[in-house]
Amino acid sequence: MFLGVFLGILLSLVILFRTSKNTAFRIYGWSLLLQSIIAIDVFLCYTGLLKYVPHVNDSTEPLVLLLGPSIYLFIYALLERNSITFKKHWIHVLPSTVYFLSQIAYYTQPVSVKINAYLGAYFSEIQRIPVPDNTNYSYLWIKDEFRWLVLSSFIIYIILSIRLIVKHFYASKTKNANSIKVNKYDFSRNTIIGFLATFILVFLVFLNFEDDAGDHYIFIFLTSLILITTFVLLSESRFFENSWIADKYETSKIKNDQSSIKEIKAYIKDEAYYLLPTASLKDLAKNLGSNSNYISQIINVNTNLNFNDFINQYRIEESKKRLLDKNYNHLTIEAIGNSVGFKSKATFYNAFKKHVEMSPKAFVKFQKSVS
Repeated sequence: MFLGVFLGILLSLVILFRTSKNTAFRIYGWSLLLQSIIAIDVFLCYTGLLKYVPHVNDSTEPLVLLLGPSIYLFIYALLERNSITFKKHWIHVLPSTVYFLSQIAYYTQPVSVKINAYLGAYFSEIQRIPVPDNTNYSYLWIKDEFRWLVLSSFIIYIILSIRLIVKHFYASKTKNANSIKVNKYDFSRNTIIGFLATFILVFLVFLNFEDDAGDHYIFIFLTSLILITTFVLLSESRFFENSWIADKYETSKIKNDQSSIKEIKAYIKDEAYYLLPTASLKDLAKNLGSNSNYISQIINVNTNLNFNDFINQYRIEESKKRLLDKNYNHLTIEAIGNSVGFKSKATFYNAFKKHVEMSPKAFVKFQKSVS
C-alpha cells in the first residue's frame, strides 16, 4: 500500500506538471492523486498510525465519490477530444460536495468521537472512550449508507464509460496510429477493464467484510494498477527512443531559437492565421521572423506532424464548430471548408476524414443524433 501511495503521488505530480490545463491526462493525473490521498487514509488506519492523527479519520470519504467521475471524465476527454471545465461538468462534483456538507457535523466533532469511529471500524473488541453528552450524531443517516453510495457511483460511471468505449472503439485507426505503441483506444479500454475489476473487487469486499475491514485488498489492487500504469507510461517515454539520443535534426546548423512551439501555436491561434487560404510554411516563418526550415523542425519534433497536418488540425476544429453553428446554416459544406482556409472540396473532405475519422456530412448527422 505504501508503494502505491508513493508511486501514485509521484506519477500524478509528474502528469500534472507535464500536461496542459483541461487535457485528458491532466484529469487522469488528478484521479491518480485522489487515489493516492485516499490510500494514505487507509494506510494510516491499517498500520495503526492514525492514533497520531485521529482528527483526519474518514476525512477522505468525499474524495472517494470523485473516483468514478474522474476516470469517466478522463476517458471522455481522451475520446471526445473535448476539454474538461468546472463550468461544463460541475454536476459530476455535486454528489461529493453534498456528502461533504452532510458530514461537517462529523468533521467538527471532538477527537474522542473520531477515535471511537476508528475503533468501531478496525478494533470492535476494544472498549470505546467517553464522549461529551451533547454529541450530535445527525450525520450518521448518510454516513451509514456511504458504501452503497460509492457502489452506485461506480455503477453509473462504468456504464457511461463503457458507452464511450463502444462508441469509439470500432472507429478507424487514428492518424499516425502506426507510430503509437499504445493508442488511446487501447489505453481507454484497459482503463475501463481496470475500473471494472476495481468495481467487482469493491463489491465483493463490501459483501464479505464489515465496515472498512477489507479496504486493504482494494488498495493493494490499486497499487498493482499504478505499477502497471507507471510501466506503460515509462515504456512510452521518448527517453527510450533513438531520436532522444540522436534526433534527426540534431545536426542542424540553424541557430535561430527565438520561435518556440508555444509561440507558433499562439500566433496561429491569436491571429487566426490558419483561416488564410494562402497560409504556408514560408509565409509563417517570415511572419515570425524566423527560418522556414527551423519552423518546420520545431513543428515536426514537438507535434510529430508536418506543416500541412499541423495547420489543418486548426482548420478542422474551426470547421466542426461552423458545421454545427446555426449562423452558418446558409453555407454549404464546401463553402464552410473554404471559409476555414481549404482551397478545394476534396482537400477539405480528405483532411476532415483524416482528423475526425468521418466525413463532414456524417459528423453533422452524428452530432444531431446525440444532441
